[in-house]
Amino acid sequence: MKSNPETDLRLALANTIAKSAGKLTLNYFQTDRFDVMKKGDGSPLTIADQESEKHLRAAIQETFPRDAIIGEEFGETDGDSGYCWILDPIDGTKSFISGVPLYGTMVAVEKTVEPGLPRRSVIGSVYFPGLDIGIYASRGNGAWSFKANETPIEARVSKKTETSDSVLVTSAVEAFAERGAEGIYDTLAKSVYFCRTWGDVYGYYLVATGRVEIMIDPLLNIWDAAAVQPIIEEAGGEFTDWAGENRMDAGEAIATNGRIHSSVIEITRKVAGLFSAP
Repeated sequence: MKSNPETDLRLALANTIAKSAGKLTLNYFQTDRFDVMKKGDGSPLTIADQESEKHLRAAIQETFPRDAIIGEEFGETDGDSGYCWILDPIDGTKSFISGVPLYGTMVAVEKTVEPGLPRRSVIGSVYFPGLDIGIYASRGNGAWSFKANETPIEARVSKKTETSDSVLVTSAVEAFAERGAEGIYDTLAKSVYFCRTWGDVYGYYLVATGRVEIMIDPLLNIWDAAAVQPIIEEAGGEFTDWAGENRMDAGEAIATNGRIHSSVIEITRKVAGLFSAP
């Protein structure tokens, strides 16, 4: 394993606050103690999203005051340390407001790279409060999943090599139509064993732990992708945009077990480049 004190300290904090911020959401989960607001893009927002991100930001600023922060709910905070935290307090808010436990709190850490190089997270940590499970990774140290208070175990993608034997998951089938890619979903759906919408961050968790082989999103923001990028890759899979480029800021993503990635990319490349990142 690679040891880097700067990364190790941030991974420890990421794991701690992903869990503590996630647990804050349980104060509202499956209750009627919150209202659902609408953001400018029409996506839902709750007090649980806001409180969770405030908790994350406060902990980061107390421990690493020079680090930058990007969060879904409260925008960007500048820093000069070369590290940037990327936060999604509740990924899967629609699941959360519906009382479905397949939502997660996502914390990533990105290290500044040379201009022109693809953006890459060095740390990713995800906690699922409603299930009391999680997964995390840092570059060169593998991906590790855990249940409740059990000892983490190494997460590995599946070994399936045929697309026809694979399971495909996505967040919302209708999102393909939003970017004129209905045919992509139809083609993929016909090429795999079966499809489900166990999506949002939970879909990436399923790929990293070997339950499914393909997770695809036609629309997403950087805070949806940053934490899962190192997790998928450290678990032995591949995480790219629809053109096969290794990046987390494309506004789209494909995560696979790696063994079938080229087959999926062959299909999605037909519309890659026709969409501008949000």
